[in-house]
Amino acid sequence: MKPTVTIGGAAGMWGDSYLATPQLLADGRCNYLIYEGLAEITMGVLTKARLKDPTQGYARDIIAVIGSNIAAFRERKVRVITNAGGINPQAAAEALRVLADKAGVKLSVATVVGDDLLAQADTLRSSGLTEMSHGTPIPPSPVSFNAYLGARPIAAALAAGADIVITGRCADSALVLGPLIHEFGWKHEDYDQLSAGSLAGHLLECGPQSTGGLLTDWRATGSWANSGYPIAEVAADGSFVITTPSGSDGLVDPRTVTEQLVYEIGDPAAYLLPDVVCDWTQVRVSEIAPNRVEVRGARGTAPTPTLKACAQVLDGYRLNILFFLGGREAVPKARRVAADLVARGRTLLAAKGFAGFRGERIEIIGAEDTYGANARRQDAREVMVRIALHHDDAKALGSFSREFPSMGLSGPPGMGGGGALPQPSPVMRLESFLVSRERVPATVEVDGKPVAAADVPAQICKPCTARRGIDAPIPPAGPEQAMVEVPLIAIAHGRSGDKGNDSNIGIIARDAAFEPIIHAQLTAARVAEYLAHFGATRVERFVLPGIRAVNFVLRESLAANGTISLRIDPQGKAAAQQLLDMPIRIPTQLLALASIESDRPGR
Repeated sequence: MKPTVTIGGAAGMWGDSYLATPQLLADGRCNYLIYEGLAEITMGVLTKARLKDPTQGYARDIIAVIGSNIAAFRERKVRVITNAGGINPQAAAEALRVLADKAGVKLSVATVVGDDLLAQADTLRSSGLTEMSHGTPIPPSPVSFNAYLGARPIAAALAAGADIVITGRCADSALVLGPLIHEFGWKHEDYDQLSAGSLAGHLLECGPQSTGGLLTDWRATGSWANSGYPIAEVAADGSFVITTPSGSDGLVDPRTVTEQLVYEIGDPAAYLLPDVVCDWTQVRVSEIAPNRVEVRGARGTAPTPTLKACAQVLDGYRLNILFFLGGREAVPKARRVAADLVARGRTLLAAKGFAGFRGERIEIIGAEDTYGANARRQDAREVMVRIALHHDDAKALGSFSREFPSMGLSGPPGMGGGGALPQPSPVMRLESFLVSRERVPATVEVDGKPVAAADVPAQICKPCTARRGIDAPIPPAGPEQAMVEVPLIAIAHGRSGDKGNDSNIGIIARDAAFEPIIHAQLTAARVAEYLAHFGATRVERFVLPGIRAVNFVLRESLAANGTISLRIDPQGKAAAQQLLDMPIRIPTQLLALASIESDRPGR
């Protein structure tokens, strides 16, 4: 057994940087590289591609990157795990074998399948399976329907000698947990280690987001021209160190790691994954050297009897129109021209016999429209006008697209733009279900030969039906003292993202002295009021004492979900940036703490 296993995160999305792989290979430490490339909406896109061409349905760009580095993988004895197989891992594997043959490299390629439930949709619907949040049945004709597999099939493929493992849909963190199970022999009931390995995967799965990407304190990063990619050095007990290649401009410190830890986790005491239910509330991070952060304290319990499965459903079409408007009174001019354009569109659709728009959204970029009642600026002299429309018929949106340029002659002064007319694009609605594990058996093949996959035993699975995470009590008021008002960003940093139709905002105190202040003032009720324009049905707060953090979940706040929302920020990626502007009162004496950053213009 190796004392440590070193894994690099070479891709955090389909379309991540080509430069990541050479950087991690040149570093020389990695035993494995992972490539994560399946956002929720990607499955529908890949399914439609396969319907047109049965040899497609996988993330071709990622397979091409792996193929172009295949000789280096062999030379350095680096093994690769990727979910770029999408809905056609076998085709991805065959494409990679062709690339290997061209490079004169012989290697073993494994596939993991079983996640595709499209053929079972009718049977599952008849069984009474309903959507997790709304209780609706499986829709009649989903474009895709995939369950999230776990790490055991990946480990089985590696044990059978695979150099490269290509999966379909699996938990993103399973790409890291799989090799750790293989290398360390972790058993099904080694829950703490499985949770720790999943946390390492959580910190690698989004690529450079744990090494300086999206960092609140963005000035601390060297540059984004030479972003560093993450490396995890994992020990057999599950503890690990996050680092990044020297020579890059990656940054690893407690801020970069904790911001990614809270990213899109929901209840931090019950983060459900196929192999384990994770409790990360007592995780501790410590900077042990420059660009080296140690992570310890993950805990785990038995996994649940079900696996999450997501269906993509065609739900009409979307049209996004964007144009420039400059000059005095740019904001009121923009609001008027946008409203009049939509009104003209309604008239046009009626004249041509189309139904009205299903959804309309106008946003003036530069007027802080995404900030709701917290918007400050209305005096901009240059703005971008954004109009988003939803309709069941792409032809209706196409008619409007051809009409809108005429406003360049009849509309306000200072209107500009260029390029081709915008085209309608399909809207994929995401629906989530919990499917019994017995319905989702994984199948593993190495070079076309079947390999036994050790699925999680049914007898160890336990339901997790209740909220486990807790909130912190509001501290009692202390003695009166001189106070000063600062923006939340002065005492905290954070990150936000989405989980289906919920927005997730994690906030981390910059110093222990600020933690009780955050608990007292940054309540769920106050966050709900401050971010009222998100329209959340309720706001929940969870605490992570180990990293001095609170995590907010804004339920049903993303206008159906990020895949169909008409908002410019459909996944709530900027929600934390908005919340960090909230006024907070702190004792004047705490201004002397070095962890409070000086207020900069625009904060």
